[in-house]
Amino acid sequence: MNENVSQNVDAIVERPAKKINGFIALLLSLVLLVIAILSLVNFFQTGQGLKLFFFFFALVVSFIILCGLVIVHPNNSAVITFFGKYTGVIRESGIWMVTPFSSAKKVSLRVRNFNSEKLKVNDTNGNPIEIAAVIVFRVVDSAKAILDVNNYEQFVEIQSETSLRHVAAQYPYDDFDDGHFSLRSNSDEVSQELLSELQERLKIAGVEIMEARLTHLAYATEIASAMLQRQQATAILAARQIIVDGAVGMAQMALAKLEQDGDLELDEERKVNMINNILVSIITDRSSQPVINVGSMY
Repeated sequence: MNENVSQNVDAIVERPAKKINGFIALLLSLVLLVIAILSLVNFFQTGQGLKLFFFFFALVVSFIILCGLVIVHPNNSAVITFFGKYTGVIRESGIWMVTPFSSAKKVSLRVRNFNSEKLKVNDTNGNPIEIAAVIVFRVVDSAKAILDVNNYEQFVEIQSETSLRHVAAQYPYDDFDDGHFSLRSNSDEVSQELLSELQERLKIAGVEIMEARLTHLAYATEIASAMLQRQQATAILAARQIIVDGAVGMAQMALAKLEQDGDLELDEERKVNMINNILVSIITDRSSQPVINVGSMY
């Protein structure tokens, strides 16, 4: 049974509907209305029953022709069904005539966007985050959009939120170890993955995803303060590491320069004291107070 349903869904594809120029049909309908009016006038004048027959015949045919007229606006399409049977799609704008008593469901082919609400999900580390995205899409297969899903606009909204939750749960919000994938540091890659997954989900609805971008990304309110402190601590530690590496290099360079010139000889204890002074003056976050040695009194 599932195989039959899948085959029926795949069989619905957009194809051109059989149609003729609606202005020709409209002109023919007006001519028939004129004939009907003249026949009615002649019936009252002559009393011939044949004239009355022409009146009803022309009136009915004109009405049938009018029931087959379909107006399609620019950048829209019309899905035509005849007593429940899908017959085709009209994409050309204008007035057209199809099989009388057919049903025409209009579909907009314009580019549209959907702004998702701020969703609260857990990232791969279990931290609650808030995330939202904007989805730019358009209908490329009108038949699938109307006949394969109940409401394609609502389908786009639900599938967009589902895909956004799924992608957000696969990665951490932030990467505290350099070189790893994260939602904050790799927003372009996350958006591309969201687009690919969403396109796969919406293929059944005849919808093309043109762009998917994150519009909001933040920690949830209950942990935002703690995570901010963690980010600040990580930044301070990284900065301190750079400062320490630079201070050690400057101390080594100073000792090497003194030894190279040979003007001053320092024993091991004085070398340690000089290195200590250089490191303290560079690493400390407060201004250092120099102590001037004026020599010994003895």
